[in-house]
Amino acid sequence: MKARTLARHVREGAKNLGRNGLMTFASISAVTVMLLVVGAFLTIILNINYFTNELENDVEVRVFIDLLASEEEQDELYSNIESLNTVDSVDFVPRDEGLDDLIESLGEEGEVFESLREENPLNDVFVVQANDPHQTEQVAQQIESFDHVEMLDYGQDIVEQLFSFTNLTRIIGIALIVGLMFTAMFLIANTIKLTIIARKTEIQIMKLVGATNGFIRWPFFIEGLLLGVFGSLIPIVALVYGYEQIYQYITVSVDLSFIEMLPPYPLILQVSLIIISIGAFVGVWGSLMSVRKFLKV
Repeated sequence: MKARTLARHVREGAKNLGRNGLMTFASISAVTVMLLVVGAFLTIILNINYFTNELENDVEVRVFIDLLASEEEQDELYSNIESLNTVDSVDFVPRDEGLDDLIESLGEEGEVFESLREENPLNDVFVVQANDPHQTEQVAQQIESFDHVEMLDYGQDIVEQLFSFTNLTRIIGIALIVGLMFTAMFLIANTIKLTIIARKTEIQIMKLVGATNGFIRWPFFIEGLLLGVFGSLIPIVALVYGYEQIYQYITVSVDLSFIEMLPPYPLILQVSLIIISIGAFVGVWGSLMSVRKFLKV
């Protein structure tokens, strides 16, 4: 296609937005509302997924080393654990550090345990993390068979409940997003179809005087693209401003350290790109599908 012809189609598509002001407003409003809902839900689901990933990554196996194990035997156990292909990292926590953590965690009441420093009854500990958090139980079972292991602790019941919760959360999140996107596409496309149907006479006249299908279709292609892009601008602005404010409020103003949120960047850039892509695609798709039925004259 020649550049001059393409420029003509772009001008016609842009003019059509002004010629059909009321229907254009209705279409852009429908795109805006639905993309605002999709963007909000997508941001929430991505944050929930991030939060659940962080929870899973905090799962670890604490290996309590036999109190009678020598330094060489501890090194041997460390090597055996580290050699497992399911293990990501192994950290050594000496008993003195464990006692310090215990006293600090209890606050003023922890002073009672200061007397234990000379004869520390705690075990040295290896803190082990699996490559995949879902392999934690498998890693624990493998380590349990090694020599010089007094006991293991990884909160088996809690871990199983956590993984069930995170898996359910992901499934529900994906289902919501997919369902919402299909609903948005259906409603937006049907609104755009009403805009095209209102101009069916114009399309049929152009067809009767000899205009090719491509010549008729291109301005509507441009028009649908512009409708989708314009309709995505308000949701993007609302997302950028709203998410930054919420992020600042939760992480700075109220310091909810137990809630992990994705940083605004690059999250809002990624979601903005998704929103504008959905808007452009639905706008073009709705226009072309609507025009096609009137090209058969």
